[in-house]
Amino acid sequence: MTSRLVEQLGAQNAAGSTAAELAGQIRALILDGRLTVGERLPSERALALELRRSRSTMTRTYSLLESDGYVSRLHGGSTRVALPHADHVVMGADDDSAIDLSIASMDSTPGLYDATVRSLPRLAALRSTSGYSLQGLPELRDAVARRYTQRGVPTTAEEIIITSGALNAVNLVLATIGRRGERAVVEQPSFPHVLDALHRNGYRLTPTPVGVEGWDIPHLTELLLRGRPLVAYLIPDFHNPTGATMTDADRDRVSATARSTGTHLIADETTTELDIDRGWSPLPMAAFSPQVITVGSMSKIAWGGLRLGWIRAERSLISRLLAVRPSFELGTALLDQCIAVELLDEMPALSEHVRSRLHAGRTAVTAGLEAIGDLQMPRTPGGLSAWIDLGAPISTRLSLAARDRQLIAPPGPRFSTGGVLERYLRIPITYPPERTAEAMERLRLAWHDLREGASARPVVATHAAVI
Repeated sequence: MTSRLVEQLGAQNAAGSTAAELAGQIRALILDGRLTVGERLPSERALALELRRSRSTMTRTYSLLESDGYVSRLHGGSTRVALPHADHVVMGADDDSAIDLSIASMDSTPGLYDATVRSLPRLAALRSTSGYSLQGLPELRDAVARRYTQRGVPTTAEEIIITSGALNAVNLVLATIGRRGERAVVEQPSFPHVLDALHRNGYRLTPTPVGVEGWDIPHLTELLLRGRPLVAYLIPDFHNPTGATMTDADRDRVSATARSTGTHLIADETTTELDIDRGWSPLPMAAFSPQVITVGSMSKIAWGGLRLGWIRAERSLISRLLAVRPSFELGTALLDQCIAVELLDEMPALSEHVRSRLHAGRTAVTAGLEAIGDLQMPRTPGGLSAWIDLGAPISTRLSLAARDRQLIAPPGPRFSTGGVLERYLRIPITYPPERTAEAMERLRLAWHDLREGASARPVVATHAAVI
């Protein structure tokens, strides 16, 4: 059985690596959260057998990690993940000198303050209630339903549940329909925290490739037909992180295939409204099959601090979701819901703000890549990020070099299953242009360091969220 360490490393990445290179790869897994503090690692003997390398190489690898403080070892006992306690550079959310590209999210829309003020009378009118809102405020569910109807999927408020964000929605769905040991088809790359949630719920993940040009639809439908997975999780609009959008014809084919195999198709629409210049508007996945479960969110179009999402599903599943939800929460904050009602009435203004900000961010990333010279900007018509082909399997090494320049840039394997995608790096287009320009200059310096063979000094990441 493959250990979690080797699964995260990817055996192909470890092949031919020196002990120092292996230590660097494992350190990167620790820094971006793929290995957790206190987690037990395989013994030297077991790791040598898995990677088909000499035991002396594994001993040297663990010794290097131990000397830098990234593992703790007991003689004759276990080796566990640790973090250094020496005076290293600490980078995190409270460090103003660091730029964190693990967060692909914009600051709040200019209309948020006014919407909050307008929402207060609505909130005050709810003081005579219990304050718990298991399914969500009727007026907010009506507003979300109207948005789906406008986009081509007739929807009623009874088919909507309001949640505390899209990830919360996915976790509620998995808690309701999940059975440990079942298969789940996922895109490769995909949103890391949903991959983590699927792992936590005991699913066996089967990846299907996605690139900036889109999906391999024959591969995806073959996986569904052959494996008959319980769940398939897809991001069909401005896919995170590639920015691709699935065509209506492909949505129809995938939805029909999932329906025939009894697969719960979860369509994540968190990024649906992030259009810059795509030039066309696809129908929601739910337009092609009533069984599609759709999750959405206000976090990318309004503000990440507004923890407001939703689920659109058939009424029979809505009833099951409502039965499960009290086991881990009793509803969504009423203030957030009241604000969202106001914001959903201003979608044209929200969309224009998003388009302007993303266009400026995309321009800044393009300029930064041109300054590096060796990297090309892919077509990015919208979404959160640019998915950059590095031309060689060096993403983890570049990520480590970037940390030495106080730039947190999660490597491609963070968005994968099995430690692959070492050729790619996700760069958000959501930051203000001046902040993006500084980030790209640090990336240019890290790229130069990597090419010149400069070694990065150890650093500690205080968080590992990828948004």
